[in-house]
Amino acid sequence: MGLTFSTAYAEDCPRGELDRLYCDRDGDLVADAPADPEEFVNPDTLIFAYTPVEDPAIYADIWKPFIDHLESVTGKDVRFFAVQSNSAEVEAMRSGRLHIAGFSTGPTPFAVNLAGAVPFALMGSDDGSFGYTLQVYTQADSDIQSLADLKGKRVAHTSPTSNSGNQAPRALFPDQGVVPDKDYEVTYSGSHDQSMLGVVAGDYDAAPVASEVVERMAARDLYDEDSVRMIYESDRFPTTSYTYAHDLDPGLVEKIKEAFFSFDFSGTELGEEFDGVEKFIPITYKDQWNVIRTIQKANGVTYTPDNLE
Repeated sequence: MGLTFSTAYAEDCPRGELDRLYCDRDGDLVADAPADPEEFVNPDTLIFAYTPVEDPAIYADIWKPFIDHLESVTGKDVRFFAVQSNSAEVEAMRSGRLHIAGFSTGPTPFAVNLAGAVPFALMGSDDGSFGYTLQVYTQADSDIQSLADLKGKRVAHTSPTSNSGNQAPRALFPDQGVVPDKDYEVTYSGSHDQSMLGVVAGDYDAAPVASEVVERMAARDLYDEDSVRMIYESDRFPTTSYTYAHDLDPGLVEKIKEAFFSFDFSGTELGEEFDGVEKFIPITYKDQWNVIRTIQKANGVTYTPDNLE
């Protein structure tokens, strides 16, 4: 499903990189709530989505304990929406069909600027730490020992907007002696799961992937850990951002935040799936996504529907 681009015009207002539908009068880089309370959205049923994954049905079950908690705190019905792509997820929020969503690291700035998403939480630990790393894997018996050895090899990136799967490698790899699309041809696999499985199968010589995805795949025995070898790991990046649509009623927003920050991961399928995660922690897009915006700026990324797709 492609992202549509409305030509609707908002009142004259400061907006930075935000789409013309939104204003940013307080300079926090995210869309302001509507100035007119009549424009606040307060639906009977809230639609919640998690990032595109290989098997959405599994994640619908994994998220059920949280959805039940969200229903209890907000007093609303909550429906899990399985999205098929980053562009479809952004379009759903932009069009008002999605109210709460987890957006992957790289697509988060697109969701903020094109769809009015407001990031407010990340999964983290009790001490407030969070994040994941970019890891590069090759076959265990490969002759590839460092990033410089990727020259002339078959390397899978995930998708153009992915941070660890594409944007970060393009920004970080040149200092390690290899330039994507110059020293090796980039092949887009479509997802971190597919990249990793492609390395295991020998379809690709190597692939940059997100550590959190690799950990979850290993926990579900989706690949033989002894069949691959890690040759590079970056510093830590923020994980999936949890966001609400900018035009939700402020009272509802407070209830949504209450649900996230009061949720207990222990003993739930969600806690088992995201190993090491103990709670949702509060964040801001301006602060926690600064490193991601820096990487994307280095890659000449602009937040348009075409670049998202």
